[in-house]
Amino acid sequence: MPRIEKVTFENSDNYELSAILEFPADTKPYAFAVFAHVFTGNKSLTATRHIARGLTKNGIAVLRFDFTGLGESEGDFADTNFSSNVKDILAAADFLAQNYQTPKILIGHSLGGAAVIFAASQLESICAIATVGAPSEPEHVTHLLRNKIEDIEALGKAKVNIGGREFTIKKQFLDDLRSKDMFQILKELKKPIMVLHSPQDSVVGIENAAKIYHAAYHPKSFVSLDGADHMLTNKVDATYTGDLIARWVSRYIEFPKKELLKTDRSVVARLGPVGYTAEIRAGDHGLLADEGEEVGGDDFGPSPYQYLSTALASCTVMTLQMYARRKKWNLESVTVHIDYAKRYIDDCQDCSEKERRIDVFNKVIEIEGDLDQTQRARLLEIANRCPVHQTLQKTVQIESELR
Repeated sequence: MPRIEKVTFENSDNYELSAILEFPADTKPYAFAVFAHVFTGNKSLTATRHIARGLTKNGIAVLRFDFTGLGESEGDFADTNFSSNVKDILAAADFLAQNYQTPKILIGHSLGGAAVIFAASQLESICAIATVGAPSEPEHVTHLLRNKIEDIEALGKAKVNIGGREFTIKKQFLDDLRSKDMFQILKELKKPIMVLHSPQDSVVGIENAAKIYHAAYHPKSFVSLDGADHMLTNKVDATYTGDLIARWVSRYIEFPKKELLKTDRSVVARLGPVGYTAEIRAGDHGLLADEGEEVGGDDFGPSPYQYLSTALASCTVMTLQMYARRKKWNLESVTVHIDYAKRYIDDCQDCSEKERRIDVFNKVIEIEGDLDQTQRARLLEIANRCPVHQTLQKTVQIESELR
């Protein structure tokens, strides 16, 4: 799991804003990013958390915070507007610069995406900007208020239901949105920008992404988040988005080359003080092992027992094809499925002993090809003679030493 710190910082109106700062699990951050959430959202939404997770696993620390009057932050949302959101982002960037490291990346979702573009124009340190489902004009958000705009104009304010929650929106909020010219900002920005948007976004149409992309200067990139909804409620879509952003920014931010694991043995694994994501070197191949989220891992790689099952499955298919090719049999393909479990010994001889278990690998073998029953039966015998299969059935001696 990434290392997480709950932090607070003051904005320009002296309100205390609540934030979560996530660090990579197994390395010092290569860079810091500020994440701006959706309109009326908060720092703990599914998309926000999983986009941040995608970034932290790629070495980028992420500060996600609640805008003024939302989530756990102080202030009255009714007194905020788009300009105050931009100021909150600037305050977040200043907090990082004063206490950790000057941020180089701004990421914003929906109206937060529009806000980070405006904030980036005021932050010289920003090297890359990413927007997710962002409107091409801040005023676009008024479509969420369409049934109440007349009341807001006439009465100066009105209560509006957004996403099942009631918010007070004042006329100054509308006036502020209408005063913003996104295209002028993009024209002058001239910083690398990545525009991510779903063609199926029913809240902010895909044409908004096209307008942002065409207004921006190169270097610029567009990614279609096909199949995702506006809120990226599917964590797979959100993590994919975070991964993409992290890989893209590596073109504009210098990431230090990670020192390869070295060993005088065939395999080496290393794990730091946080989480369970283990770095592995097997010959010239770099791998990751991890545990599932249900036991506190990040699920960034197979578990140790999945790797053990992988060794058995891969050894079996190689052994069968090697044998069939030597015999010139028509084995077109072989697929091995493995399930691993621990089972109690059925015929325990001494029931007074502490209950014992045996490890059971259930191996299902699918073979395709023009083979007769005798050949198929022989292949089943050979499957049980693959080297890894035989190793697992032996009493294995493991010698350990400390250095």
